[in-house]
Amino acid sequence: MKLVFATNNLNKLKEVQEMLPKSIELLSLKDINCFEEIEETATTLEGNAKIKANHISENYNYNCFADDTGLEVDALYGEPGVYSARYAGEPANAENNMTKLLKNLENKTNRTAQFRTSICLNLNGEQFLFDGICKGDILTNRKGEKGFGYDPVFQPKGYQKSFAQMSSEAKNKISHRGLAIQKLVEFLKKTY
Repeated sequence: MKLVFATNNLNKLKEVQEMLPKSIELLSLKDINCFEEIEETATTLEGNAKIKANHISENYNYNCFADDTGLEVDALYGEPGVYSARYAGEPANAENNMTKLLKNLENKTNRTAQFRTSICLNLNGEQFLFDGICKGDILTNRKGEKGFGYDPVFQPKGYQKSFAQMSSEAKNKISHRGLAIQKLVEFLKKTY
């Protein structure tokens, strides 16, 4: 079965492809010649995932899924949340976002946070939602070279390593996206 993952993020694409059964051919936006920017205008992660999935289903006629992920920090009242990818403004990049996050957490003792991923699957005219949460803490300094986004400053509960210090296989087993994708994969296995 061909299934579009509505992303241009090659790191995400690789991470998800490693988790899907071989019977599912995962296509990126580039693979279906979708080069326009899909505006994420919702105020929730679920809303943004729906916008992206609906855009692909309506304009390209593919079964697809889309995700949106946010880092929610308790001491910052849930920031950066739905704005995680562009937290520091333009130019939107992981280094600037991490720098702003660490600065906003200076002198704060509560460093608890969670990563949350929402996935919207549009399959044969029906829509399904899946959620994954990984609780942890924000470190005071970046640690590790692997991963992407906020991975160097996020340490999952029960671990002594940041996401950026873990292998992709170890991270996928416990990460927010990994948990949401596992729910998606289980659903697809039952359905197909």
